Formats: sequence, C-alpha cells, structure tokens
Amino acid sequence: MRPPDPREAGAAAGAAVRTLVRRIRIRQGVARVRSGFWPIVQASLAAGVAYLLARLVLGHDQPFFAAVAAWVCLGFSFDRELRKVAEVAVGVAVGVGIGEVIVELIGTGWWQLTVVLLLSAVLARFIDRGPLLVTQAGVQAIVVVGLPAAVAHDGAFGRWTDAAVGGLVALAVTLLLPSDPLRRLRSLAYEATTELAETLEAVGRGLRDHDMEDLGGALVRGRASEAVLADWSATARKAEEIARMGVNRGQRGDIHQLVAQAVLVDRAMRSVRLLARRAPTVVGPDGTWPEVGVLADEVERFAGGARLLASAVGGGGSFEEAREVLAAVAEAADPHALGDGDLRVASLVVLLRSPVVDALEASGLDPRAARDHLPEL
Repeated sequence: MRPPDPREAGAAAGAAVRTLVRRIRIRQGVARVRSGFWPIVQASLAAGVAYLLARLVLGHDQPFFAAVAAWVCLGFSFDRELRKVAEVAVGVAVGVGIGEVIVELIGTGWWQLTVVLLLSAVLARFIDRGPLLVTQAGVQAIVVVGLPAAVAHDGAFGRWTDAAVGGLVALAVTLLLPSDPLRRLRSLAYEATTELAETLEAVGRGLRDHDMEDLGGALVRGRASEAVLADWSATARKAEEIARMGVNRGQRGDIHQLVAQAVLVDRAMRSVRLLARRAPTVVGPDGTWPEVGVLADEVERFAGGARLLASAVGGGGSFEEAREVLAAVAEAADPHALGDGDLRVASLVVLLRSPVVDALEASGLDPRAARDHLPEL
C-alpha cells in the first residue's frame, strides 16, 4: 500500500472546502430569495398595474415610465418607509417633467442632457433634502433626454403623467400593504444564529474526532457567515429607523432588542472563528493529542444552546431554555478543570468563555450577570 500523496490530499481538502463554500452560498442565496420574494412580487404587480392604468385611463400607447416609476419606488426589499417611497416618487416625477420640458424646447443632445441634469438636481434639492429624491430626479431626466427619438410618447407631458401614475400606484401599495420589518429581521436573526450553532457543531466534531477537515470547515463556515451577519445588522438599523418614523411603534422594543442581539451574535461568531483557527494547533496530527473529549462536549452543548437561541430570536419566544443551557456551558468553562493540566486545551477553554458570555447577553442577561456565570481564573 503506497503512502498517501500530499498533493492528492491537498487537492481533496481544497475540493471539500470549495464544496462547503458553494453549499453555504447556495443556502444563503435561497434564504435571500425567500425573504425578498413577496416584496418582488408586489413591486412587479405594481409595475404591471401602473402600466395598465396608464394605458386604460390616460390612453397612452407605451407608458413604460409608469412601470419604471412603480418599480423604482417600491424596489425589492421590505423596508418601504412611506417617506422614502414618496421621496423617490417625487424625484421620478421631477426628473421626467424637466426632461420633457427640455426635450420639447431645445431637443436632445449632450449639452441638453447636461442642462436637464443640472436643473432637475437643483430643483429636487430645493424641494427636499433627501438624497433619493435628487438621485432619482437626475437619473430619470437622463433617461428622458437620452431616449432615442423612435420611442414614442403621448403628448407634451405624456411621460411625466406616466411617471405620476407609477408613483401613485407605489404609494398606494405602501399604504395598503405596510411592511413588517420585524418579520424580515427575525428571519435574518434565525439564519445568522443558526450559522453560529452550525459552526460550533463543526468545531465540536473536529475536536472530538481530531478531524482537521471538520475544523477547517468550521472556519470556512464562520467566515462565510459574515454576509448574513452583516445583512442582519444593516437590516436591524433600517428597521429601527422604520419603527421610529412608521406606524409599527408597538414593535420598537422587539426591534431594539434584535439590534443589540445582532451585535452580540456577530461578536460571538468572531470569537468562535478564533477558536476554530486555534483548535488545529492543539489537536493536530503530531502524535501528542491531548484529551479534549470533555471540551468537545461543552462546545457541542454550546451549539445546542445556540440553536435554542436561534429559535427564540427567530420566533420571538422565551429565551429561558437557551439561557439555562448557555449558563451551564459558562459555568463549566474552567480552563483548570477542562484543561486537565494541559495548557493547550486550557487555551481553547479560555477562547470559549468570551462567545458564551456574548450568547448569554443575547439571551437577555445583562453583562455583569452573564460574566458571573464564569468560574474564576
């Protein structure tokens, strides 16, 4: 039997990592599609309805600016704040209107485009301080002036009335179908916290089996989770703004809590990535493996607590069960006991203490109470 070829082993490990990354990206992509599906459906239907209304009510042959305005105003995300939708709608109307005036008076060309962009941006800035209004006014003015002459429009202000119809349809959708920022936020919180749990599970398996592939996979998974953690954090900030200005004021407390939990889970994941990076140097194939079975038990118990935490943040339920499991992990995180005299294992236990405290804080404990569960060093 010939000895294993290091190059073949390296190629196999690389292929395994690429497969893992691909699976994570596919899962995250599916999650993004699932969370954005209904907003996309609503915006698509609004664009079609706006187009149909402009044809039937205004009698326009090609009212594509109605569809453009509706789609641009609504977009494809949940955070449809009424003020921002109105801001975009006014910006579109201003840009299209000024573009129509310039085209009717002086025609099209590079300098006409410069003039219409300047005028639309200045007027939009005068109307309101919102950056969306100025941006959309400029973009739509450029589109109007830059359209080829072959594209027909109806009357002197046909495209402006089309844009007005699209904006009104978008406002109607926003008023009649108000967004639920908390639902989207809980979905992201569940996904991100589950990533933490799965990373911990991979670390636990790698420690128990001295499996370098599992430990490497845990690090890859932890790094790949950065996107969903960043999405959770950004969405939480947007939801906080919507709750501050919108009608869903009863959700403010839950949203504020999820904003804080996003920071804590992200911090815990960073510490777990450090644990996954350090673990191979402790249980590496050098023939002197220390006993890490008890530590692996605690890491896997931590993973179970993280899954309970994910269910609580995702469903808005009680954190009590997750808190009990995480508190037990914290109380067992004694480098003297779990390390059993081996400094290498003790170093991993020390790295485990910080993310456990972060998870306890995410479960509702204040920082002092969470730290009190840790044994003295």
